[in-house]
Amino acid sequence: KQWYQRRVRVNITAEGRRYLGAPLGTLEFQQNYVTDLVQNWVSETENISKIAETEPHACYSAFCVGLSKRWLFLLRTTPGIAHLFAPLEAAINSAFIPTILDNHYSLHHRDLFALPARDGGLGILSPMATAYDEYDHSRSATAPLVLLITEQNTTIDSAKSYTVAKQLKSAKNDVISAKRRQQVVKRDSLNDRLEDKQLKRQHQELCHRGSSTWLTTLPLSEHSFNLNKQDFRDALALRYLLPMKGIPMNCACGHINDIEHCLSCPLGGYVYLRHNSIRDLTANFLKMTRCKNIQIEPPLLPLTGEVFQYKSAITANDARLDVGATGVWSPNVKSLCDIRVFNSLAPSNASLSVEDALRKHEQDKIRAYGERVLQVEKCAFSPLIFSTNGVMGPNAESFYAQVARLMSLKTKQSYSDSIRYIRQRLSFSILKTIIVSRRGFRGTKVTKVTEETDYNLLYMTRFNADNF
Repeated sequence: KQWYQRRVRVNITAEGRRYLGAPLGTLEFQQNYVTDLVQNWVSETENISKIAETEPHACYSAFCVGLSKRWLFLLRTTPGIAHLFAPLEAAINSAFIPTILDNHYSLHHRDLFALPARDGGLGILSPMATAYDEYDHSRSATAPLVLLITEQNTTIDSAKSYTVAKQLKSAKNDVISAKRRQQVVKRDSLNDRLEDKQLKRQHQELCHRGSSTWLTTLPLSEHSFNLNKQDFRDALALRYLLPMKGIPMNCACGHINDIEHCLSCPLGGYVYLRHNSIRDLTANFLKMTRCKNIQIEPPLLPLTGEVFQYKSAITANDARLDVGATGVWSPNVKSLCDIRVFNSLAPSNASLSVEDALRKHEQDKIRAYGERVLQVEKCAFSPLIFSTNGVMGPNAESFYAQVARLMSLKTKQSYSDSIRYIRQRLSFSILKTIIVSRRGFRGTKVTKVTEETDYNLLYMTRFNADNF
């Protein structure tokens, strides 16, 4: 053995070796190898948790995009190791998640936070809970390659190569579909267990496109996508209706200062702020295209006896819409847009499904301006409806998709990059105006908040263990 190792320079072992990041060998060797890696990952999780005290947004992105991917390969290639990840799961639950949430965390939230962001979660997967599924999906996806290796064919013709490639693509698509079905089942099951109606409705809306765009965007300061530690924790608190420290118990208007009220209270002008931010941002998007005659609050033509079908139609001669431009839908044709950002938690909206709420507000805008724009202005009309969670209505989806196409033609960027940029800018614009409306100054008659305020007592009814 020694002569063979010296001559051919091959290490021979009866225990095991590391191969491509996965252990091959005896069960004892595999467990020791995985245990050492888990200890290193626990140490890294604790270190990133310390940094998250001052930079929670950057650390959250680093954890989801970088650190958590390191153990995925091991889970996909090594069976029967779920129990060895218990120290890592404990570090995530006791150090990382409480730090980014400012200690407003209970183990009853764990299933919710483990969901993907598009399903209303945070994408902080549990390595113990996903170990079996990751290994099973990995075996399914690589089955055609395993079969090819076991056949030990020395030559593979083009037809065989094409067949294997097709099988691999089909196996990969099957795995993606199976994982998605599992995620949907978990999402629906968790939503059914929620007893708080407001939180249940909020989670349903978080499952719609646009509500989690800011969460999955890298915190790049170049585009103002980075949030400071207070804003990031406030954003998560608003996302899951968690308590926020330093918020007065009563608004300056005298009403209880809960999340639903602060999004509707006109004091301070924050309702207009979120509307105007979307208006100005939409105009800036249009300036990045070849559209002409871009206007903010363009006036409508005065009426000279025209009669409209709906009584709610706006007939004032000084009426204005939010944004106008020529060339959006077709050359030399003007398009007018009117924007609304409605409060998702308001009773009139919370009693409706997300789709019905968006449709209701679109119909309100169409009844108010649609007939006048089509008959008098002779141009296109697009009601741009948003919820306070960032979900867009169907007309807004179509409008910004068209703007992205026009933007890609001028900037020579791909359509996917253009629409992603638009969605990210819109998401952060709404988010930042919502945060400032929660903490912004509204007047002098504000109840003083002390450090001794018992926030847990104030929010006890909503965040008891039975809700999850």
